[in-house]
Amino acid sequence: MDSTPVNWEALDRLILDFAKSENLIDDSASTSIISSPSSSPPSFSSSYQSRFIIRQIRRFLESGDIDSSLHLLRSHAPFILDDHRLLFRLQKQKFMELLRRGTGEARDSAIECTRTALAPCALDAYPEAYEEFKHVLLAFIYDKDDQNSPVANEWSERRRFEIAGLMSSVLRAHLQAYDPVFSMTLRYLISIHKGFCIRQGISSPISDLTERLLLEERDPPAVPQESFYEAPPFDEVDIQALAHAVELTRQGAIDSLRFAKGDLFQAFQNELCRMKVDVSMLDELVREYCVYRGIVDSGLALPSVPGLKTLTEPLKVGQSEPGYCSSRNYSFEVDNTNSKHSDGETSVSNAHMNGSPEDSVDVNSIQGTDVELRYACESTNYSEDCSTSGSHQAGISKVLQRNRNYTTGERSKRKRWRGRQDDEDYKQDVNATSTDLSREQQGLEKHPSADIKSRDDKYEIVLGMKELAGRGMAAEVVEEVTALDPNFFLQNHILLFQLKQVEFLKLVSSGDHSSALRVASSHLGPIASRDPSLLKPLKETLLALLWPNEDALGKGLPLHALSTSLQFAIGRKLGVEEPQLMKLMRATLHTHNEWFKLQMCKDRFDSLLRIDSLKDVNTPLISACSMSKSNADSCTHGSSQVTISSSTRVSEDGSSATQESSRDVCDENAILKVMEFLALPRADAIHLLAQYNGNAETVIQQIFA
Repeated sequence: MDSTPVNWEALDRLILDFAKSENLIDDSASTSIISSPSSSPPSFSSSYQSRFIIRQIRRFLESGDIDSSLHLLRSHAPFILDDHRLLFRLQKQKFMELLRRGTGEARDSAIECTRTALAPCALDAYPEAYEEFKHVLLAFIYDKDDQNSPVANEWSERRRFEIAGLMSSVLRAHLQAYDPVFSMTLRYLISIHKGFCIRQGISSPISDLTERLLLEERDPPAVPQESFYEAPPFDEVDIQALAHAVELTRQGAIDSLRFAKGDLFQAFQNELCRMKVDVSMLDELVREYCVYRGIVDSGLALPSVPGLKTLTEPLKVGQSEPGYCSSRNYSFEVDNTNSKHSDGETSVSNAHMNGSPEDSVDVNSIQGTDVELRYACESTNYSEDCSTSGSHQAGISKVLQRNRNYTTGERSKRKRWRGRQDDEDYKQDVNATSTDLSREQQGLEKHPSADIKSRDDKYEIVLGMKELAGRGMAAEVVEEVTALDPNFFLQNHILLFQLKQVEFLKLVSSGDHSSALRVASSHLGPIASRDPSLLKPLKETLLALLWPNEDALGKGLPLHALSTSLQFAIGRKLGVEEPQLMKLMRATLHTHNEWFKLQMCKDRFDSLLRIDSLKDVNTPLISACSMSKSNADSCTHGSSQVTISSSTRVSEDGSSATQESSRDVCDENAILKVMEFLALPRADAIHLLAQYNGNAETVIQQIFA
């Protein structure tokens, strides 16, 4: 199955909103590599509080504690108890839970419950309520273990989950406590992905994720009040859009619209939130993505500094670590003042120490200060190999050394992952929910001490390169990557071409045209001569010489896309696994495109769920990925630069050019009529109409003939 380019920056924003809405991250203070993260409690939004109350009520109902759920409802949502239909169901469940205890005292309480609460409520709940009341009284004489009794369903513990799901649906709608947008978007995309794969008879490459993440079971729908049954008829377009978007029957879509008082988008959100997801697995997928993208700190280890074991061990001057420089001629400098360098880093010049192996200093005593180790063997000559564990490890160490101050500053801006510490309902064993999330995690489980420092180093290198590219520091990126792996750009020549494009455009913007032309002749030209598909973007890049200086950067530098492509390519080189969530988003967005091509219409809910922003990929000049099939793999993975060619571009209403002829012969009302009468998907209705010149009556007659 093909993949679709994704705007990863738009996904970053969705993910960050999700993490904040669910209080999964500590947003009260930035983390620091030396000082411990803030332990102050997070501030809870009203939406989160409402969702938390709903989860508490749900938990009480699922455990059979009806009194506790009634107490919470009286405190936070008393209007729910004014609906006697819901109150009757709660009281009926309370009656069954009292009998379930099996004691004489509980039986007496059950009798009292029928007299004071259940019977009075049954009189005006709904027409069938009194018959249900008389039926449930049979539980007095039939044992709960009798599977053949007429009240076996009433005894079933499944009733708890049904009423818990119903109350959740009603409370969510009344309190406007919808799940974060990303959670709803993911449910919608996965449901479309599953339906598309079944309809087309193809296997899903992400079925292991989708099957575990989106559960088959849904909460019961919220039933509209009787006064809404006389609501004016809804637009058939809305009915069909809702029915096919969330897999409802036509009557189910009408009932959902009635409950939402005709608001299509509210009904759509109500139905999406009825879909159940594995919350623990979703949280782990989000955490993995956030670490990869540098949104949260990995929490694995501090950036590796050769010679410094940990921040809790004394440092032995002159002590060497395997794989690092063993020279003893280095200085250890600490500054306890608050003075700053021009680049924002803390000055380190007040304490000097040169000593023997016997000298030591306890780092705990200087916690909170900036620490710097300077090695005589790594002063300026980066070609010198101080490593005893291979040239590749030496290259990584050198890159870390040169970028240490920079990555430390960036890391301090990252947020701390908290997890669902405030919701006991979702505290589960991580090993039970995320054992297969990544091969790297499996490797760490097998080897608890297994290269955690090394893995964290790799993350810092990858993120450091990404940040440099995102700032347009192309020359620095090329230098750092070449130091890391001299053969990298031989295997990723398109990335080198794009970085040199950035360097060229920056020089043009600064007015240094002669230097820009040297870059073009020394790098862009030779690369394009070896790959003819790059000649067109080369010509477009050279047009920047004609622009005003202030326009070159704005028109030609989608730096976020380039930085993501670079991140993936370097990460793959270092063995850093791509997050599972990125694979899932590519596949589901692709099937979303294909599904609405079949439907020959535009998705009415894509703006609500930010799907349009996830697909909003724009590449002015740096469009080389779409030019070379030989490098498609390195570009589509992690890149948002691929553009759709004009020959396959989707039209304004979502249909492709090849489908327009079928669409032209079909009137919208005719499409809806065939969909309604024959209960057909939109695409099937259009194809039938095309066979009969768009005449809906003829189609219906032929089907029933």
